[in-house]
Amino acid sequence: MVREKRLDPEVEVIWDDFHAQVNVPSEQLRQWLLTRGSGEEAFGPDPDLNLPEPGRQILHVLSKRKVDLTPEDIEVMREAVDRIQSLVESKPKRGNADDEWRHSLLDLGHDVLVER
Repeated sequence: MVREKRLDPEVEVIWDDFHAQVNVPSEQLRQWLLTRGSGEEAFGPDPDLNLPEPGRQILHVLSKRKVDLTPEDIEVMREAVDRIQSLVESKPKRGNADDEWRHSLLDLGHDVLVER
């Protein structure tokens, strides 16, 4: 008999918020982060180690099932949701045409050009 692991309702809420805000598929986010992390230096032997933070942590959480989340993963999700919401609320006058703002959101796995 398989026992269901009950999740804290707060975890359910943050899971849903995180996946609503992080709207870039994991492979697309990984490619974006690899591009951003490459800079002027070549990649080391393990390209994942050179991915910019917190994008690497977000990517790690995206690969997990809800029941496998650690307290650290939950904190990453909270911080990502807070940062994305803060950036979206402080949309610059140029809006989506502001590359620095849009790239900051993409680093967190949120693309403002994706329609919901």
